[in-house]
Amino acid sequence: MIHVTRTMLVPRPMEDAVTYFADFAHTQEWDPATVSCVRLDRGPVEPGARWRNLSRFRGRTSELEYCLDVRQADHLVFTGRNGTVHVTDDLRFTPASPESTRLTYEATFAFKGVARLAAPFLRGEVDRLADDVAAAVPRVTAR
Repeated sequence: MIHVTRTMLVPRPMEDAVTYFADFAHTQEWDPATVSCVRLDRGPVEPGARWRNLSRFRGRTSELEYCLDVRQADHLVFTGRNGTVHVTDDLRFTPASPESTRLTYEATFAFKGVARLAAPFLRGEVDRLADDVAAAVPRVTAR
């Protein structure tokens, strides 16, 4: 299992920041590994909403189906799954000022089967990806 945490400043009021991140399709904008992310269902973005996320990691492309599990005024939790990994993205929001929000982003990767053996070797690359996300979020959300 690999767990990473990054804290970043989002240049949006908290309610706007939570609304933006609740739509997981926006990962195309702030996650450099995401190639595409498409909503699989319709309706309000609330617990149970699902997305198909196509990501590129270590030169390989993988598809995960993500579900919004928790949507609160200051907290979002998404889980993504495929045959190799179970990912949990836990986002917590606190106001930094009236115009900005502090986002604490935690991601946990629980590898399945033979892929568990590779987890220790992937730690550095997952850390670099988390750093890339932390650098991209403030820039992308300033638009």
